[in-house]
Formats: sequence, structure tokens, C-alpha cells
Amino acid sequence: MPDKKKIDGLYIQLYSIHGLIRGKDLELGRDADTGGQTKYVLELAKALSEDKRVGRVELVTRQIKDKNVSEDYSLPEEKINDKLGILRIRAGGGKYIRKELLWNYLEEFVDKSIKYIKSIGRLPDVIHSHYADAGYVCSELTNFFGIPFIHTGHSLGRAKLRRLLSEGVEMEDIEKRYKITHRINVEEEVIYYADLIVTSTFQEIEEQYGEYKNTSREKFKVIPPGVDIEKFYPYNEEKPFDDETRKIIQVISEKLHRFFMDIDKPIILTLCRPDKRKNISGLITTYGEDKELQRKANLAIFAGIRHDIQTMPDNEREVLTEILLLMDKYNLYGKMAIPKRHDTQFEVPELYRIAAETGGVFVNAALTEPFGLTLIEAAASGVPVVATDDGGPRDILSNCKNGVLVDVTDYRNISKALNKILDNPQLWAKFSEAGMKNVKKYYTWEAHTKNYLNEIIRVLGGETYKEDSFARVGKKFLDMKKLIVADIDHTLIGDNVSLYEFNDIISSIDSEIGFAVATGRTVDSALNVLKEQNIHLPIVIISSVGSEIYYNYKGELIYSKGWDAHIKHQWDKNKIIELLSQFDFLNYQEESAQRKFKISYYTYDIPKNIERIKQVLIENKVKANVIFSHGQFLDILPYRASKGKAIRYLSYRWNIPYENILVAGDSGNDEEMLKGELLGVVVGNYSQELDSLRGSKRVYFSRRNYAGGIIDGIDYYRFLKNGKEENLE
Repeated sequence: MPDKKKIDGLYIQLYSIHGLIRGKDLELGRDADTGGQTKYVLELAKALSEDKRVGRVELVTRQIKDKNVSEDYSLPEEKINDKLGILRIRAGGGKYIRKELLWNYLEEFVDKSIKYIKSIGRLPDVIHSHYADAGYVCSELTNFFGIPFIHTGHSLGRAKLRRLLSEGVEMEDIEKRYKITHRINVEEEVIYYADLIVTSTFQEIEEQYGEYKNTSREKFKVIPPGVDIEKFYPYNEEKPFDDETRKIIQVISEKLHRFFMDIDKPIILTLCRPDKRKNISGLITTYGEDKELQRKANLAIFAGIRHDIQTMPDNEREVLTEILLLMDKYNLYGKMAIPKRHDTQFEVPELYRIAAETGGVFVNAALTEPFGLTLIEAAASGVPVVATDDGGPRDILSNCKNGVLVDVTDYRNISKALNKILDNPQLWAKFSEAGMKNVKKYYTWEAHTKNYLNEIIRVLGGETYKEDSFARVGKKFLDMKKLIVADIDHTLIGDNVSLYEFNDIISSIDSEIGFAVATGRTVDSALNVLKEQNIHLPIVIISSVGSEIYYNYKGELIYSKGWDAHIKHQWDKNKIIELLSQFDFLNYQEESAQRKFKISYYTYDIPKNIERIKQVLIENKVKANVIFSHGQFLDILPYRASKGKAIRYLSYRWNIPYENILVAGDSGNDEEMLKGELLGVVVGNYSQELDSLRGSKRVYFSRRNYAGGIIDGIDYYRFLKNGKEENLE
């Protein structure tokens, strides 16, 4: 991919997390995550990349390495054209995971997105999230970097919850499957942080987003998506057929011939994924109950891609099973087609045109429809439509005037509308012509892109308030190449003269070198002592022995949710407290010393007691980090947490090499951060717990005490000098 630092024009990132997206041959309808949103995002990306104002577009998604899906989804990067590519980030392992189960892995996705942004050395001009999970990722990125943030919801949790409850689904079951409360809470935050929310219809704003407390009308802009009029051209437009097109038409005809006894009848067509909300059963019931409709037309249902129905997710399996049972109930063999799969890129446009050529009708019978992309595809192809009187179809038919809106909850309404169009050739022609004409007026990607970029330029022009937020911390890390990390007690503080000297050094270093502290203190205690000692405030505070990370901007702190998500794995605080209650040599410290991921005790400097604690935890299959320091303090942390691991996490997240991080400490709870590939400095007044580090690679024992030892270590490693550090052995 090209050098992002040299991009001439807007640099836009589009986030669509689920992973089943690629530059060609979209598997639309494969499952619930591969609906219209997937097509919308890809076509938006392509349209933006063709605009001269745009220099680079990246579609950011999850990398999937799973034998059950195409290898295409495992490519780290995929080039689509010179200005557009797909970036795949690994999070939550390699297996495909449906979107409702991705929440636990989004912090990892955020971390790796930050690492990628840091690695290229340039912030995107705009980030645009699609669906709630991507909205969460982008709200974290905008909080950290201040990048202008655009969101498109596609569907919303409150509307989904209301619909499921109305269908009689128990709240407990909804929570279990959809994590709906968490999703709604995330959507509230996304609405709050977004600079612009793009919707397809006004109804989406008023009726769906209107249910959210953070909704502010001025944030919203209706920009309907476009249709690729090169693919979805009118059925009566003369175009020379190449061999590939003839082959596609032949394949479709053969598919339909296998199902239909009378191939010459008009086709009632529907295209959607197998989802209960799409109300496919309602359309089949309409057709099955109306013998006259069966006499005059065939029914073709293209409901995504299916292999073995028994192995499909519950929702899809139930819908497809119901389709086949209804087909059998009404004995629709020879009149109804339900192919197992279709090529979404090439076959779908031809399906619309074939339906139009037979004098057929397209039906969208969904119970709820945020937009209805298939309706504008049908309009562009010249097929009249019968559509649900809900959401997007209202706007589309108001603009295109190409069909009839009906209440789809009563199948007789669908039947009446279909017969009305099929029985009146003049009305059919009127709807067909209006659709082909008006879709070019209202629903082209060229018009969408123009409006979209005008809104982006407006947002960029007014984007100033984030400069006073934590975004400055993120931008500082973007430029940072080195980091100095010091313990506080008995390392940083203890000698005022050397502390003053150290403070002067830190205050004068350039922006490419950062200063952080790693301490056993709580964050509030650490901040207080730093202020009392007039110490230059660090950009990062690693507190509570490495169990918490905070980013600092002028005394305001932002908690690292990424670190929280990383270390909480297999942490059971209550179980550990109960297990250790048997030891009378442990005294539980004050509540103010206890933290979410830290259990603290007073004890004695008796090594066998520490070993007994470790053994009890191991015997009870508890993974934890046991840290003894200063001859009296015992801390129990998650096994992934410690000062050293927190520093290595920062190294990974911000792409700062280990050899560019200098760490200084004095006691046992500093031991792990002093070992390994970091540049370690042990101050002269150290505790005997660190004697075991003598002779270790990259651990320098200074003869100077307290802050003087840190200064000595900085000089020893020539850390503030340009070029490669010396004395690394």
C-alpha cells in the first residue's frame, strides 16, 4: 500500500468489524452479518476512492482465518484500486465470530488499530463506523486522537429490542443471544461522541434514533445510498452481451427452469437474507393462499446462501425450514423457486432484469426496513415494487414513484397490491418507467459521494473542541519514539536535589521522548504525591502495581479500557480472597488500597509463606501474579498484570521498541519491569530483593540514589542522545 504520509487528499477510514467483506464477489445473505450493510460499505468505499478530493480510503475489518470461510478474509491487506484497500486486523483469534459475540474483543481491535495508526505516522482525516461494534471502536479512537468521527448505524438496538419483545421473545433470551443492553449503552455513547451521523431516511432519525437520550438533531444528515447504475441498468436498454453475460443469463435460466413448470409467466421476485424480520413466510403465505396469483405468476425467493440447513445458525435455520414447510403446505412445486445460492455480483442484476422482462414485480415484505437497498436496485432495473410501509421504503417510493406501499402484517394486502400491478399493463409500465428515471435523480453514488464529502469538509472546518480533550495525549504518542518510566517511592522521590535536577531534564526534553511513572500507589495517591513534589506530570501513570493504566492530560485522567479488558481474563477476586483467608500471617490492607484488579495484604518477609500462597492458588487452578515488595507488602494481581507487563503493553500499543524504553526502580515490585529487553536502571538505594538482577543483560546498577540514579542511567544508556543508544549489554 502507498505511503500514507504522502497522501494527496483526504485520508478516510471506514470501519466494518465483522470480517466477511472483500473487494469482489460479496457473499450477501451468507448469514445475518452479510446483508445490505456489507454492500453499502464496499460501494461507498469505491465511490469515495473515485473522487478527486480523496487521496486514500481504507476499509478496516477483522481478519478471519477459518476453514469454514474463504481464505480471502485472511489476507492482512487487500488492494482494490490505487486509492482503496481493505485492512484486516486480527482480534479475538482467527475463527469467524458473529457480531453479537465480538464485544469482548473490541478493546483488542482498538489497541491494534492504534498500533497501525502509530506505525504509519499519520492520522486519518476522518473515521466512519458502520454498526454499533465499529461505533465503539471509533468512539475510542476519536477520544484518543481527536479524529473527526462519522457513524452509520444501519440498525439500532432499541428498535430490535422492541420488535423482539413484541414477538414474545423473553428478555432473558434476548440478552443471552444479542447482548442487547450492552449494545444500546454503546449506541448511546456513539451518538454522544460522533460528529456526524449519516442516515438513509428521515424516519430513521425521528422514529429510531429518537428513542435515544443522546440524540441531537443537528448531528444527523440524510444521505441516501446509491446504486451502481453500470450494473443495475434498465431491462430495456440495449447493451451488447459478452460471453460472460450470456453465460450468467443461461445459468439463471437453468436455475429457474429446474423449479418452474411454466417459465413464461411473470416472476414475483424477492431477494433477502433468511431473517425473520424479512417476513419471507408472509410472502409465501400470500402466494399460497391466492390461487389466482399462482395461476398468473411464478414466485422466486433468493434467500441468501445455504449449504446444510441443519448446521446453520438458529435464526437462519428456522427461517429456511419454515420456507420449505410452507412450500410443501401449499404444494407450490413447479411454481416457486428457492435456489440454494446465487452469485451476488453478477447474477443479481440479471435477476432484476429477467423479472422485468417477464412483466414481474419485486417484493420487499420486511416487517421493519431501515432503508431497502433492493428497492432502488429494482427501480434502476425497471421492476415495479410492492414494499412494506415502514422506514426506508416510504422515502424511496415517494422519490421513485415505482410501486405500492402496504401493511405487510396482513398477507391479503400484499396479494391485493400484486394483483393490481400484474393485472394492469399500463400501471406496470408507469411504475417501471418512473423507477428507471427517478433512481438516477435521487440514488446514484455520485450524488451520495458529493453530499458525503461536503459534510466531511464541513465537519473538518468546524472541528476544534476536541483539541482540548485527551486527543492531545494520543497525538503526542503518535510522535513519541522513546519513553522513560520510573517508580515513584524510593526511586523518583527521596532526595530533593537530584529530583530537582531530574525534573529539569524532563521539562526540557523534546516531544519524541515521553515520561511515565509505574507505582504501587493508587492513581489518586500517585497524582497527589507528584503534585506535592512539584514533579513534571507524566503522560502515563501505571498504578496499583501495574493493574491500572491512566493517560494524563493536564491532570485529567483517562482510564485504559484496553488494559482493563486485557488483564481481566480468568480474574476472580472474591475466590482469591476466600482462598487466602486461611492464612493468619496475612493482614488485609485498608479498602483504599484494594482495587478492581489488585488484592493487597500486609505480611512478613518469610519466603516460605509466599510459596505457600502461590501453591494454594495453583492447587485451586487460580492464575494470578503474586508480588512481594519492601519486606512487608503483598499484592495479588491478574496473571496478565504487573508493572513490566503494563509497560510492554504500552510498547506494543504505541509501537515503541523495547530498546527505546528506559525503566528505573528500587524494589521487588519493580523486578519484572527491569528484566528483559527494556533498558533497566536500579537506583543505588535499592532493596535486596533486586540483587538477583546483578549481571543481567540491560540492567544497570547505579551508585547514585533516588532520582540521581535515574539520571545516571539516562547518561549510561546515552538515552537522550540522537542515534542508537550505547551500553546496551
